[in-house]
Amino acid sequence: MKSNLLERTMGDVLEAALDAADDELFVINPDAEAIESLVETLDAESPPVCLFADSETLKDVLDDFLVASRAADHIEADRLEIRVNDAAANSLLVTADAVVAVVRGDDQVAGLTTDDEAFIDSAYQRITGEWADAENFNLRTPSLIRVRETLTDELGESTRENFDAVLDALETARGDGEGLDEVTISLLVAAKNEDLLYDISKWGEDVGIASKATFSRTKTRMEDNGILGTEKVPIDVGRPRLRLKLGDDNLRGADIGSLVESTQSMLE
Repeated sequence: MKSNLLERTMGDVLEAALDAADDELFVINPDAEAIESLVETLDAESPPVCLFADSETLKDVLDDFLVASRAADHIEADRLEIRVNDAAANSLLVTADAVVAVVRGDDQVAGLTTDDEAFIDSAYQRITGEWADAENFNLRTPSLIRVRETLTDELGESTRENFDAVLDALETARGDGEGLDEVTISLLVAAKNEDLLYDISKWGEDVGIASKATFSRTKTRMEDNGILGTEKVPIDVGRPRLRLKLGDDNLRGADIGSLVESTQSMLE
């Protein structure tokens, strides 16, 4: 990165920086949009990225399952590492031979570079030292690849396809108690396929989505809102298990887009 960058979006600036980086790229103090853009931009050809951001921004952005699960994909592929930096700092992109300050305009994003080798070396040494001393950010969300693979194995192709379709229909999937998050999505697609509550909640706990207790509480809330229904299924030994169903005929006959929209309205 020998010259300034002037791009339409943060994603464009990050893509240019990733293309120019010969080795690891430090992304320092990005805002929420930049983190989302980074997760979206990374791919199998990207160099390793060290994301160094404040804890509150990380928690807010990675509360969205859509972002967090893809970030987990990158972490498992050794393309991304996340550590916490709560010290006030400028938004920078740093490599061993470049320092880029990120500046937002009204409708463009600039990456302002320097060619002062002494400054670049000093900044790189400072950043790598702070990185070495920093705490890892504990991302508890499972990778999307693992979620999809295990969902297919445990509940079948149809449930996994519906899960993917719901994710594709959403802009965010936050666990804020309103709208759809990873637990409500799992229960919704299980109900569409009339899977057992035991099976979806066991899968969810095993893969790291949430505990069985969280699945049970969320099922009750969705049942109270008319989204889900259940029927008892006798088993040879022990209490009957519950088969999940969608709550009414309008939901059962809806395509995925309409099902998502109706469920979001009913949860509000």
